[in-house]
Amino acid sequence: MSTEQTIAEIGEFALIDLIAQRLRPADSATVPVSIGDDSAVVSARGDQVVACLDMMTQGVHFRLDWSSANDIGRKAAAANLADIFAMGATPTALLVGLSLPESTPVEWVLELADGLSAEAELVNVSVVGGDIVRSETITISVTALGELQGRTPILRGGAQSGDVVAVAGRLGWAQAGLLMLQRGFRSPRNLVSAHRVPTPPYELAQTGRNAHAMIDVSDGLVSDLGHLARASNVGIHIDSNSLTVPDELAATASAFAGDAMQWILTGGDDHAFAATFSDALSVPTGWQIIGHVTSDLAGVYVDDELQLTRGWDHFAK
Repeated sequence: MSTEQTIAEIGEFALIDLIAQRLRPADSATVPVSIGDDSAVVSARGDQVVACLDMMTQGVHFRLDWSSANDIGRKAAAANLADIFAMGATPTALLVGLSLPESTPVEWVLELADGLSAEAELVNVSVVGGDIVRSETITISVTALGELQGRTPILRGGAQSGDVVAVAGRLGWAQAGLLMLQRGFRSPRNLVSAHRVPTPPYELAQTGRNAHAMIDVSDGLVSDLGHLARASNVGIHIDSNSLTVPDELAATASAFAGDAMQWILTGGDDHAFAATFSDALSVPTGWQIIGHVTSDLAGVYVDDELQLTRGWDHFAK
């Protein structure tokens, strides 16, 4: 196959066959029927299935001159897998919808499939089906399925006054990387890489299944904790002194007149996890306590100041 071929030249079904060859084979014990039929068949050993869907659009969530197809595939998978883990569930499968211009190189699509498959393999799941259509720009839609295996789902509305608030994973890195790319830089490499490919702490999310409430931090810590506060009708207080500013963020903020703490509080796309636990002793190893929950007016307070700043909103003016 020529790397210069476009999807218009080979057609939809040949492209699907090529993608299927690149994907990790599904485990037949949990996915009895994978790609090739009208639908996949995925087992659910409990009596509840957890499902979520996330979309990424060219020019809004990614740029082709900033990220490779592999990067974009990994990012699309990670955003959905993090949502499944935030519910206290275990992922079982991914479904992927692609809308593509007919001039898209086949090799680009196959690299995207490699990225989707690589991220899914980190948690031992597979892409089991999807759809491809023609469009003017690239859009990637990923649906993740998961199972609770008899556990109770962890909801945003479970936080209680007296809980402690803790986070697992990096905060502010993706935002710093995005700002560097917007200014025409490709370094610091670790920050730019954080924007291109998030690294959700999947294993830590699993250790936090004793949480009262949990959320995937995709739109910014203050914004996402705000969702949790409103759903639980509680006040969530963050102590900024408990938020460690990594040397990489501090150095970049200093060099570019930025505010590292603001990146940590409001930057999105890191896919860390934030949760509330009954007390400090119940917080798992690897999680960092950053605050507490009160019966104050529902909202997020940083150093006792109610925050009006929100994270990413597609339709905010």
